Amino acid sequence: MISSSFITNASLLILFLPLAAFIVNIFFGKRLPRQGDWVSIGAIVTTLILSLLLFVGMLSNWDYKFSHEIYFSWIDMGAFKVDLGFWIDNITIVMLLVVSLISTMTHIFSLEYMKGDIRYNRYYAYLGLFTFSMNGIVLANNLMSLYIFWELVGVSSYLLIGHWFEKHSAADASKKAFLTNRVGDIGFFIGIMIMFTAIGSFNFQQLFTGVSNGMISGSLLTFAGLGLFMGAVGKSSQFPLHIWLPDAMEGPTPVSALMHAATMVAAGVYLTVRLFPIFTTDALIVIAYIGGFTAIFAATIAITQNDIKKVLAYSTVSQLGYMILAVGVGNYTAAFFHLLTHAMFKACLFYGSGSVIHAMHHSLHELHDHDTDSQDMRNMGGFKSKMPITSLTMTIATLAIAGVPLFSGFLSKDAILAGTLSFVDHHPEHWILALFGFGAAAITAFYMFRLIFLTFYGEPKMPKVFEGIHESPKVMTYPLIILAALSFFIFYTLPYFNPFADYGWFTKLIKATNSAVPGNPTAKEIYDGVHHAHYTAMALSLIVASLGIGLSFMMYFKKKLSPQNWAKRFGVLYRLSLNKYYFDENYNRFLYQPFLKLCNMVAYVDWDLYDKYFINGFGHITKLLSKITGRLDYDGLDQTIVDGIGRVANSAGENLKTVQTGRLQNYMLFALIGVIIILVFQTT
Repeated sequence: MISSSFITNASLLILFLPLAAFIVNIFFGKRLPRQGDWVSIGAIVTTLILSLLLFVGMLSNWDYKFSHEIYFSWIDMGAFKVDLGFWIDNITIVMLLVVSLISTMTHIFSLEYMKGDIRYNRYYAYLGLFTFSMNGIVLANNLMSLYIFWELVGVSSYLLIGHWFEKHSAADASKKAFLTNRVGDIGFFIGIMIMFTAIGSFNFQQLFTGVSNGMISGSLLTFAGLGLFMGAVGKSSQFPLHIWLPDAMEGPTPVSALMHAATMVAAGVYLTVRLFPIFTTDALIVIAYIGGFTAIFAATIAITQNDIKKVLAYSTVSQLGYMILAVGVGNYTAAFFHLLTHAMFKACLFYGSGSVIHAMHHSLHELHDHDTDSQDMRNMGGFKSKMPITSLTMTIATLAIAGVPLFSGFLSKDAILAGTLSFVDHHPEHWILALFGFGAAAITAFYMFRLIFLTFYGEPKMPKVFEGIHESPKVMTYPLIILAALSFFIFYTLPYFNPFADYGWFTKLIKATNSAVPGNPTAKEIYDGVHHAHYTAMALSLIVASLGIGLSFMMYFKKKLSPQNWAKRFGVLYRLSLNKYYFDENYNRFLYQPFLKLCNMVAYVDWDLYDKYFINGFGHITKLLSKITGRLDYDGLDQTIVDGIGRVANSAGENLKTVQTGRLQNYMLFALIGVIIILVFQTT
């Protein structure tokens, strides 16, 4: 059993060590040996060790009710009081381990991948800032501190995505990610303010108590919950705010693995898991439909993409949709379970794609070829013989994401699909949610094995490039091996060894709690329904995964089916998928351009009319009046009156000077004349 003081100190170190690394590298990195990468790596490895110690303590304690809260007063203005602090429970500890592990792998992988980069120290500094922000979200015990770190994640992601800002595409992608997330964050902030206004606190526990006591209910609570969920829509790239994540692949590949596999995009899912008790049934239905639709929508785009990172990007959007779907049907523990397993195999896939791209870059550089796209799978093929470790680890991760038995994804996907089946069984009118879930599972298996077959099997598409392909250095392959190993089922079912079980250490320690909203289904009711649907979901999951893998095998490995013929057969649908349903184009046409025109109109009114005629006109009038008053003041008052009096006085003085001769007789004469004048006036 770990002491409370250790939990507190470990939490503080986990939070602030990455921040310290950021400060050191951003100010002194260039002057340090190896530009300070060892500072960041040392800090993040320490956080990983501390997270592991907390995780071991959690396992040794074996208490699903474990909770430790730390807080202090930040703002105290009587009626307005804000306390900040940490909330450490089993969910927090698991999430800290995920963030620190993936962040550590990213730091190590980047040693070779980012070697020689012109902004090497900045890159590691920004990684530290991002990790600090993400840990802050995980540790937050209230909505206010969570929102602060939420925005810091947005800022640090902007910096990382736009690391190569000299590329216009990277600069545009960073701005797109930042602005798109701001749309969701507006709704998030509105939801926070509604909850605070109703309950008078930002603290999670007090919010749950307030909702259960009826301090906020009905449509207002639904609206507040959907507002909070808008933050997750932005961060977790859910429809219709999904457009930023594929473009974010312009950032370095290790950043893609860190942000888009386990941390930033998972923040939205983590938020919905944390706040699940306050969501009403109406809000959960909306959440379920957005998640389910996003899952199948993004999957249908991924099947036609040729950029290896774009395939993984849309795969991430789809898998996040799975998690949100699970939250919407009430099975939020399955959503968190899939977040955990997805972090491992998706990070492995991103690092694997980075390994392939790294090899392509080197080969193309040796050939002085600057035109060939190093990320286009149509330029690859046959890489298995050249990159055996990358090929094997990516295949293992692909088996996991496809939901094949003996791998982690099979367990977590089965849990989500079982929850969806159970929900549909109780609410048959929402049958399409099950179609979303199983349809996305089949398509996922298809496009992921398409990626494997196009990249590692078949004949090389570019023989000259193929000759220069080689396995990545050990500093890049070791993270791949570790993450591939963590994609096996055994790490999630211990202490049990049943690869088909719906239980293990995770389900023993991460248990659902009852909703705080009166009338919502209890945690036991949801669990019983999921358990009842487990074997049915497992059987259907195996069937759809087999169909997806089989079709991909026949099309891209055996080549018994022609992708070109299928593309022609599905003409319109194929073009829609290939062009991502023209979402960017339609956003540009129907949203950006009209809004830009409106802004130009407002600017015209402001600059050309208001400023030119009112503000500038007022200035011209003021200038004219100033000239007039200036003339009146200078020519009239100063020159005529003031200076006139002065001239008269001066003239009088000059005249009086003539009588001051200095002779006594003259003065006696003037005195006599004065006396005579006085006498004359007196007598008259």
